[in-house]
Amino acid sequence: MIDFTIPEGIQQVRARVAAFIDAHVLPAEAEIGTRPYFAIVADLQARARAAGLWCPFIPAEWGGMGLGHLANAVVQIEVGRSPLAAWAMNCMGPQDATMLTLLDHGTAEQKERFLVPLVSGERRICFSMTERAAGSDATGMRTTAVRDGEDWILNGEKWFSSSASISDYALVMARTDADAPRHRQFTTFLVELPDPGYQIIRDIPTLHEAVGTSPGGHAEVRIRDLRVPHGCVIGEVGGGFAMGQHRLGYGRLRHGMWSIAKAQRALDMAAAHALERETFGHILADRQGVQWMLADCARDLYIARLMVLHIAYKMEHGLDISQENSIAKNFIADMLSSVVDTALQIHGALGYTLDTPLAAWYAEVRMQHLVDGPDEVHRWRIGRNVLAAQRTSGTTAAAAGGDLF
Repeated sequence: MIDFTIPEGIQQVRARVAAFIDAHVLPAEAEIGTRPYFAIVADLQARARAAGLWCPFIPAEWGGMGLGHLANAVVQIEVGRSPLAAWAMNCMGPQDATMLTLLDHGTAEQKERFLVPLVSGERRICFSMTERAAGSDATGMRTTAVRDGEDWILNGEKWFSSSASISDYALVMARTDADAPRHRQFTTFLVELPDPGYQIIRDIPTLHEAVGTSPGGHAEVRIRDLRVPHGCVIGEVGGGFAMGQHRLGYGRLRHGMWSIAKAQRALDMAAAHALERETFGHILADRQGVQWMLADCARDLYIARLMVLHIAYKMEHGLDISQENSIAKNFIADMLSSVVDTALQIHGALGYTLDTPLAAWYAEVRMQHLVDGPDEVHRWRIGRNVLAAQRTSGTTAAAAGGDLF
């Protein structure tokens, strides 16, 4: 029997999170721009802690809620309804996936020194992997790390280190052995900030920030003679690439969950407006063309939900999600762009103004086609896996959800 029922305990957690967001987070959105962003966050975090809604994906022994992948997926779909919600519950990107890297690969000493203050909310961490010269090809990184006794000396540059400007730590990936196999050339280092060797040149202006508030920014970083103790190597020397992909796997799923929440909110707004707005003697909701627009949005949201829940199930059972994650990342970016664009269109000129959040969302969602790997790279990987499945087994089913049936 196939059972799509969400367990009662998970439903109860989801309801608690939804109630918290409705009661505290959504009303606080009106305060953005009227007082410092992180003052709003601090108030919400105090309330979230009191409600027991803190770091959903972190085990209870480390101070989190200890949710499994399915429970976290359901919770994150609620969290994605507001940009403040993730900050309130200390599960914002890129900090969330970076905490998971420490949890899964850090030593006991590293966890005590770095993970504990991150989970408590006393510190923040960023991830410095992307480089302007390398782009989506992570193996093209040029930042180097050279061993010097008990230390490593790092030199290079980083691009789009999200939240670096407000972080206390950085996870930095660098090439440690140019002669090793391609995916064994890189190592990940923990860096305490500020450090004169880690120079933040600027926060790069982005389309999203032109029309909305995005705390933390996306930093351009210059790394010059950055000295890092060997004890701050995360995992093994040469294991950085695999670790980065492990981290990005969760990040892609989280982006998908938040995208579903934002799309649902946009569709709700579109339907509500269609039921209220009159043109030529009839409400918009009576127009068949508008009903078709809403139908397409509902169809794609349904598919996206099933994708996320299936991936969460596979994660819960320790199964490989690489193909499904790429397919979902690609599809959900398209879905979100389409739903927000449709909602904006149904609102007419009002949707193009900043009197609703739709215009800001329209600018923001364009990023989903680039972040955590551009669409084209994922489509390339998906296609390669389709061909590999055909070569191996004579059918493409394994690369197209064939494990379901």
